[in-house]
Amino acid sequence: MKKIHVAPLEKCRASVNVQGDKSISHRAVIIGSIAKGTTRVTNFLEASDTLDTVKVYTALGVKIEKKKDEYYIYGNGLYSLNQPGQQLYVGNSGTDIRLSLGVLAAQHFTSVITGDNQIVKRPMARVLEPLSLMGAKFESRGGKAPVTVHGQTLKGIKYKLPMASAQVKSAILLAALHANGETVITEPAKSRDHTERMLEYFGARIKVKNNTVTIKPGKELAAKPVFVPGDISSAAYFIIAGLMVKNSRISVKDIGLNPTRVGLIEVMKKMGAKIVIRNLKEKNGEPVGDVVVKTSKLKGTIIKGDMIPKLIDEIPVIAVAAAFAKGKTVIMNAEELRYKETDRIETVVKNLKLIGVKAFSTPDGMVIEGNNGTPFKYASIDSFGDHRIAMAFSVAALSGENGMLIKDIECVDTSFPKFYETIASLR
Repeated sequence: MKKIHVAPLEKCRASVNVQGDKSISHRAVIIGSIAKGTTRVTNFLEASDTLDTVKVYTALGVKIEKKKDEYYIYGNGLYSLNQPGQQLYVGNSGTDIRLSLGVLAAQHFTSVITGDNQIVKRPMARVLEPLSLMGAKFESRGGKAPVTVHGQTLKGIKYKLPMASAQVKSAILLAALHANGETVITEPAKSRDHTERMLEYFGARIKVKNNTVTIKPGKELAAKPVFVPGDISSAAYFIIAGLMVKNSRISVKDIGLNPTRVGLIEVMKKMGAKIVIRNLKEKNGEPVGDVVVKTSKLKGTIIKGDMIPKLIDEIPVIAVAAAFAKGKTVIMNAEELRYKETDRIETVVKNLKLIGVKAFSTPDGMVIEGNNGTPFKYASIDSFGDHRIAMAFSVAALSGENGMLIKDIECVDTSFPKFYETIASLR
């Protein structure tokens, strides 16, 4: 088990480039694999999660190669995938397995998809249920991986998601490309929409109105070049660091600023953060810009409702910022956190208590009593094998009395292999 001591940081003036967006990198491979033509992907995130997605689609017969710093995906259309000769292994990637279930459900062969010891504990039933309504056939262990997929001819459906979920929505949309008849999906709140944007960019007949997405099948996707913006979920750690560390100004360059992903910025501004967006532009349907932050006096807030899907992955590091703020922060309607790589509600609260913060969990969130800028106590932090827990408390260490020891940091490679190298560059 690897561990690292992250020392406190007295001040910081830095310009940071973070890696490509993980969500968009996954989708570039998946959608490029079922499009016709060559999809050239620049700024692709080379992390274990996304590289496992490359392996899955290579096993399905897609030629994917790296040339210099770019990836080329040679797609042959919606029904061009081949039956794999072995189980498809997604590693630790929930995005890969859930979206791929949508693709595999419509193929004309049987396949088995599974992942590591965390993936096999995570619920797949909420994806399997709507896909089954479309005519898909599955075998699983109580709605969990490994899942055997018997490819079928699918039909379009009208479906209301019980909770906002980009992964479930995306799985249905990818299946719907192959279905007979249109599919209409309605969410209770708008979740991230990278799949809708990329499908439209690739020529799918898709329309979005408020929280409803309608997609009509029958048209092949046409490959196009994809630039992957910087990952706002990765940028979040440096945005929060810049707000908490004294005498700091941090600029994070070329970040994806998709409206369904900027909940972090909206919440931090509500908490009193000094944040400016510069150089805003659009690349392949995704807004991109620079985020500049300065040390700020943060105050507690309430985070709930429609805001939650826009920042679900950033909640662990937002909780660290809340712990450093003045006053109470309440996070509600975030029960989905219990079904991530760990139960992130419990792991965040447990580690906050270790560093001297008053916090307690609720069924769908947590309550945090901020310490008003008092340096955190030194502690030995267990990541529990969850990359976002490891990174969030590494940021907390920068504002600690004596830093912190972060244990089990191999998990960071699933999403941000150069995280600790980037942390070191702040010094």
